[in-house]
Amino acid sequence: MGVFQTSHEQVVFCHDQQSGLRAIIAVYSTALGPALGGTRFYPYASEDEALHDVLELSRGMAYKNALAGLDLGGGKAVIWGDPDRDKSEPLLRAYGRFVQSLGGRYYTACDVGTYVRDMDVVAKETRFVTGRSESHGGAGDSSVLTAYGVFQGMRAAAEHRWGAPTLAGRRVGIAGLGKVGKHLTKHLLDDGASVVATDVSERARDWAAATYPQVELVDGNDDLIAAPIDVYAPCALGGALNDDSVPLLQAKIVAGAANNQLAHPGVEKLLAERDVLYVPDYVVNSGGVIQVADEIEGFNFARAKERAGRIYDTTKQILELASVEGVPPALAADRLAERRMAEVGRLRTILV
Repeated sequence: MGVFQTSHEQVVFCHDQQSGLRAIIAVYSTALGPALGGTRFYPYASEDEALHDVLELSRGMAYKNALAGLDLGGGKAVIWGDPDRDKSEPLLRAYGRFVQSLGGRYYTACDVGTYVRDMDVVAKETRFVTGRSESHGGAGDSSVLTAYGVFQGMRAAAEHRWGAPTLAGRRVGIAGLGKVGKHLTKHLLDDGASVVATDVSERARDWAAATYPQVELVDGNDDLIAAPIDVYAPCALGGALNDDSVPLLQAKIVAGAANNQLAHPGVEKLLAERDVLYVPDYVVNSGGVIQVADEIEGFNFARAKERAGRIYDTTKQILELASVEGVPPALAADRLAERRMAEVGRLRTILV
């Protein structure tokens, strides 16, 4: 990210001993409106690791929401624990109480390790929650439009690189066949692409083999990166692109749903040096936040899908700007996001 803002507005440590809740809520910016970002439930090795993740993710959400055209700031939360073992109604409701205590500065939603049914439980204690079930007036599974947005970003990247907004005849590698990867696979196959994929979960691999037998499965992410593919789509956890993996990458485009795909600043330059077109993750994976944000004003799927479709136009704009200015797409995206946060955020100084 760029240097629009160097520190977070608010970081809240949440602890409830009886339920076992250990959580951190980070609000990076409310320049455009209340901060919106999901809740990640993950077995971090330490509190320091959890804190680092939530600070990075919340900053990314500010840029993502700005580029998505939302009047929302950036925030994120992490719950430190094993979701399969530690998740419970008391823990989720305790977490909801902490969200409510922020008085609307932060809206939460689903992320890795949390689901629509969990948001319904959190909502028993706070009204500042989105990504709820359809039976409770919510948008349901946000991975639907996340995958749709990634596909639109891929189409724009394909047009920029190869001259046509389609993946037909291209070979796309998907790392992660979870909530987003499953939907993305269908979009790509329907568009005429061939897909090679991997996932750490045997259950996910079995699903792919049974549902889409034409998808080629490889053992791990290292095998996928080194495979002869045209597009690499990281759709699992972040950090997949690093000093070791980039030199092995065969793809000419990187566009995926995972957050924080670059292991550290400077990796985008390594990609550019290898003539790999990197589409910033927070640009193409914003379909999910567009979906849950729409829920705040009363969810309408057609309206949300139309907004997510604009990811194609935003991606084109960023790639064209990067070419004109001679900078990596990640830097071009940062500049556009920072410009909107500064220009629109400034209007709050006008008293009404």
